[in-house]
Amino acid sequence: MADAVPGPRAARIVVGLVMASFAGVYVLAAPSRTEGAARIAAAVALAAAVLAAQLVWVVPRLERWRGYRIVLAQGAAAYAAVLAFGTSVGILGFVAGSLLLAGAWPVAAGVVGSAALIDALRDGTSADVTITCLLIGLVVYGLVRLADRVEDAAAARLPLTLAAAGRERLRIAAELNRGLGDGLAAISAGSRRAVGRPAEIGDVLAVARRSLNDARAAAADFRSMSLAPEVTAARALLGAAGVESAVLGGHREPLGPAGALLATVLREAVTDVVRAGTARVCVIETSESDGLVRLRVVNDGVRTAERGADGLAEAAERVRAAGGAFATGLGDDGRFVVEACVAAGDRAVSLPDRTAYRLSLALLAAVLAGFSVKGLLPVPWGPRWAAAAAVLLLVSVVQLIWARGGRPRWWPPVLAVLSFAPVPVFGTAWLGLAGFLAGTFLVGLPVRAAVPLVAASMAGVGGGAVLLGLGPAAVVNYVVSTLVTGLVVYGLVRLARLVRDLQAAGEELARAATVQERLRAARDLHDLLGHSLAAILLKCELARRLADVDAGRAGKELAEVVEMADQARADLRTATGGDAELSLDGEVASARSVLTAAGVDVETELGHPALEGPVSAVLGTVLREAVTNVLRHSTATRCRIVTGLDGAAVHLIVENDGLDPDASRTAPGAGIGNLTTRLAASSGTLSARPDGAGRFRLEARIG
Repeated sequence: MADAVPGPRAARIVVGLVMASFAGVYVLAAPSRTEGAARIAAAVALAAAVLAAQLVWVVPRLERWRGYRIVLAQGAAAYAAVLAFGTSVGILGFVAGSLLLAGAWPVAAGVVGSAALIDALRDGTSADVTITCLLIGLVVYGLVRLADRVEDAAAARLPLTLAAAGRERLRIAAELNRGLGDGLAAISAGSRRAVGRPAEIGDVLAVARRSLNDARAAAADFRSMSLAPEVTAARALLGAAGVESAVLGGHREPLGPAGALLATVLREAVTDVVRAGTARVCVIETSESDGLVRLRVVNDGVRTAERGADGLAEAAERVRAAGGAFATGLGDDGRFVVEACVAAGDRAVSLPDRTAYRLSLALLAAVLAGFSVKGLLPVPWGPRWAAAAAVLLLVSVVQLIWARGGRPRWWPPVLAVLSFAPVPVFGTAWLGLAGFLAGTFLVGLPVRAAVPLVAASMAGVGGGAVLLGLGPAAVVNYVVSTLVTGLVVYGLVRLARLVRDLQAAGEELARAATVQERLRAARDLHDLLGHSLAAILLKCELARRLADVDAGRAGKELAEVVEMADQARADLRTATGGDAELSLDGEVASARSVLTAAGVDVETELGHPALEGPVSAVLGTVLREAVTNVLRHSTATRCRIVTGLDGAAVHLIVENDGLDPDASRTAPGAGIGNLTTRLAASSGTLSARPDGAGRFRLEARIG
């Protein structure tokens, strides 16, 4: 049953199943404890009432009934069953468990004491049933509390994720405002002063250059925590080159410095694949184990190891300088493999809480100890007692190791032998050990294997009880007790693992939220602030050149710089968690101004209708990045901007000349990967590629 579905509902089912099995013992024992159909029916009804009252603490919908009234009703039913119908005093363990859940520890101790007294007055042997009552109380309390922890862990995932994103947003805001915020304020103030004195623009130019470099460095730093952007860019490049790609991700985010190193390796390896032009398939694979992150890039387009290693020397040197490993070569299947391995580094999010594990193991240890004491009570003092104690100690220790996940493979068959071989020596005192064997099967094996083995264990116990000369009622009691003990072991261990899994899932969500927040900031820095700062720098340069020949025109350029600086400050707020304020129409006007200032002839054909805010903002961001690329990566003299509506889809096309048709194809920059991500989030697509004749075409489509 190791493959059960985790979650709060599964936890409640496990707890209900264990409690029902406990109550089932007393239901099945009713015919042997009292006489007459009416009395048996009454005893069964009271046992069912005790179970129903217990389920109030398990089922969330019944929470309003929890309290001392339900405990009093449960206690009345339990004591009535014990005193009037001869039910075993072990059923009082349910009452003790409810009192523990209600916080009445002293009263719970009194209930256990009363169970010992009642049993002593009945037949004078109180130790065995007293231990049973105590164990049932502890198990009931522990299982319900563990189920609550599962619920808490599941409910905490979203708040944990939001808190992680919020903390990262605040940290990013403080970091960027200290540097870029101050720089933008200086640009704005300096440009206002220089509007009437353009010759004094030199200081503003220096600040603008520094701020642009800071923005690009910050964006690169934020991106370096994750391989996802580089993988997206790599797939885009491979797809544009007609190479089929596959990504097998097996690492945890964020990566920290390891991300920057592996991103470099991935970028250069994929660029080499595209440059060679002979590959049909490229596989990108990541994995993480023992504190190391591994990246493998495999392609089928390289015939010799020496040829494949060309161009990767710089990446290899950087990885090795950081203490990592780098290797290239042909695999057994003839494909070329690039493999890099670096230390994962510290993770920003804390490890899961282990309180639930400790509670589960403490309860399991208490169950093991109680069983051991019960098993030793009927064994005469002497060598046999010492041998039994040694075996039970071994079983308890290894069982705890198994429960913690150590799972030595030799333990189930050894426990099977220890559960049945000593029965002829120790008699009925040893029949209960098979319950832990059943629990071991339930915890460690898939359900299809566990169920038949548990059934076989129960059959073995029944056969042993018959051979020892026990009556039908005692045989049934031992067989059912085997299942109950197995379910208790399974419940304790499974619930602890549910808590662990949910907490680990919450931590992964928090890590993902942290990475996504940093990637969002990197996209906004690159797409929004990077464009604004580049445009400011261009306008300042133009104003400086015009200062001596056309002071009026220079003043107008500086007035635009002031407006751009104000827009850049708004972009900074967006990058640190605010809402974007872009629009496609506004960006078209800005693009025309910036490109014209750079000496590029601009042609616009605007055929789009009024757009919703989010769509307009995304296409405005695409246009910003496209204009930035025109200025940075070409010697363009003409640029054409076209918008229109195709059915329900809005498209934006930006075409420019100035590309060298003979230049080798390189990996797309961060901007293309960012835009692909933004458009995908709005159900859009992006294509960007040269036409081979010196022109570049970017097309975005939403709808």
